[in-house]
Amino acid sequence: MGEVTPVRLRPMNLADVGPVMALETALFPEDAWSQYALLSELAEPGRHYVVAESDGEVVGYAGLRAAAPEGDVQTMAVDERLWGSGVGSALLTALLEEARRRGITRMFLDVRADNPRAQKLYTGFGFVRVGVRDGYYNGTDAITMLRVDEAGGSGHKEDR
Repeated sequence: MGEVTPVRLRPMNLADVGPVMALETALFPEDAWSQYALLSELAEPGRHYVVAESDGEVVGYAGLRAAAPEGDVQTMAVDERLWGSGVGSALLTALLEEARRRGITRMFLDVRADNPRAQKLYTGFGFVRVGVRDGYYNGTDAITMLRVDEAGGSGHKEDR
């Protein structure tokens, strides 16, 4: 793992849409969300989106869909320059803490089958593989993962 990068996490707001969309299209050029999709998510009451900032720049973002007792990690991304620096862990921890506040005990997510780095992150937080969605990401399979939170805590392996 690379050096830990200090970031500030805060709720996403409308002023973040431009920088978030720039990251989204750079990281996911073939299946990026549209700006409309992101704005629609931000307007939903059962959603919680956060950004990670470093030196005043948005370097990551993540979103939660909450419908207790279940929730979903809707999206999560980190600037490629900061992969392995702890930003993804910070974002996921923030989502899991918010999920707990909202009464979520079963958290789902989909991750690209060709993204072992993200799969390792999620596994480290207690997510387990429960299925596959064939061709979900423009022809690339998605692995569906689940984390059940019965005991509290972040679920990160260091907290178990």
